[in-house]
Amino acid sequence: MSTLFDIAFAKSASLDGGLVVQLKLSGDTKAAGAAEADPADIVTRAAGIAKFKGKAFSTLDILAPEGSAADRLVVIGLGKAGSMEALDWLKVGGTAAAAVKSAEKLTVFLDAPGASVGAAEAAGFALGMLLRAYSFDQYKTKKKDDDEKDNQKNGKEKTVKVTIVTAEAASAKKAFAESEAIAGGVNLARELVNLPPNILGPVEFADKAKALETLGVEVEILTETEMTTLGMGALLGVAQGSVRPPRLAVMQWKGGKAGEQPIAFIGKGVVFDTGGISIKPGAGMEDMKGDMGGAAAVAGLMHALAARKAKANVIGILGLVENMPDGNAQRPGDIVTSMSGQTIEIINTDAEGRLVLADALYYCNERFKPRFMINLATLTGAIVVALGNIHAGLFSNDDTLATELAGVGEVTGEKLWRMPLGKEYDKLIDSRFADMKNSGGRQAGSITAAQFLKRYVGDTPWAHLDIAATALNSPSNEINQSWGSGFGVRLLDELVRAHYEG
Repeated sequence: MSTLFDIAFAKSASLDGGLVVQLKLSGDTKAAGAAEADPADIVTRAAGIAKFKGKAFSTLDILAPEGSAADRLVVIGLGKAGSMEALDWLKVGGTAAAAVKSAEKLTVFLDAPGASVGAAEAAGFALGMLLRAYSFDQYKTKKKDDDEKDNQKNGKEKTVKVTIVTAEAASAKKAFAESEAIAGGVNLARELVNLPPNILGPVEFADKAKALETLGVEVEILTETEMTTLGMGALLGVAQGSVRPPRLAVMQWKGGKAGEQPIAFIGKGVVFDTGGISIKPGAGMEDMKGDMGGAAAVAGLMHALAARKAKANVIGILGLVENMPDGNAQRPGDIVTSMSGQTIEIINTDAEGRLVLADALYYCNERFKPRFMINLATLTGAIVVALGNIHAGLFSNDDTLATELAGVGEVTGEKLWRMPLGKEYDKLIDSRFADMKNSGGRQAGSITAAQFLKRYVGDTPWAHLDIAATALNSPSNEINQSWGSGFGVRLLDELVRAHYEG
């Protein structure tokens, strides 16, 4: 189970045991904080013995430091003075969280001479701790120690009391309230992606969205009957092979001015994707429980925005289905009619996410007339081939929106790479029998998928984020050790904060 950090901020602290974390710049002779007053200068001595230079995110662990009230001292390197950026403070916090797992009480001396450490940096450090602390192990019955067994038996999580000592304690506490909201959103998205598919179906996912009402989000859940009335033949065609009924979750956060045009985020929520009749190979199919990573990110984003009371009007829509190959499943060669009235020839039933998004995008555009729409989807393997798991693919019909997204991606470390769109690619999904087909084949597969979606957004500014390699099974780092990464929550929260809050 995840470690819970009970975080408080203070301008000073007296030590009476426990674990202490301090910071050190590369080239410093000392670390900041409590150890500076120690005549023996234990940090300098230990650093020399261990050849610890203060390299960014490196650690020096000193047990039972002589002459100190602390039981254990961990020094974390910051690298060179002036080189720290916002994301780096999250990474330092994550490094600290990894180093202090066994602690019960923790004091962090965050100020470092020569480094600029204000309220934002302190809140970022704390956010990094919360993100790194997340783990998903509730289905493991064998625990590492008796304390963990007792916690699991009692339904509790381990709590570590943390005091962060910084000169701007009051401002940091205020900034941290927003950091907690963001961490809650990221960890909700991770949890949704990690949950096994027998536990999280379309109905259960919709219930998770409905739970956001406790934060002030208005939530409607459309059933199969209602979607049939609306003419959502593309989405319903994907769902018809499963005994689990589909759902469309419609979430509204009204934090902006009354009547102000909203912004909208739409997520692909295929809770499990067998490929349908065009069934996937067996190897690795278990990973397809994460094919709802786009919907998970949108749910996490709505949590973050509502929890921090974002001053914006925001729509979140989740298309929730399961793609299964039973006797009622749609076939290659079928033709379905989308809500827009456009017809689609099904070439490959494993190209299903774009069918779900087609109706969700059109519904959002028609009902809410948003300022822009951004959809997130674990849509294509082709984007993994093109970009690996470092960047997500960015497709857009609007240069301003694309530039804003790429910019905030650099800030949060959730990197995007813009891919092309064009009429030449559009021709690849023209159909002999319908208005379009749902697959253009292997060549330019991620681009033709985006071209398909573009046919459902009209003139509304729109971006499509293909997060197939970044939402799940992405590389571990200082702030994430989870299979489900929560990719997109911090990215889009920063987009709203930087550009769309009044």
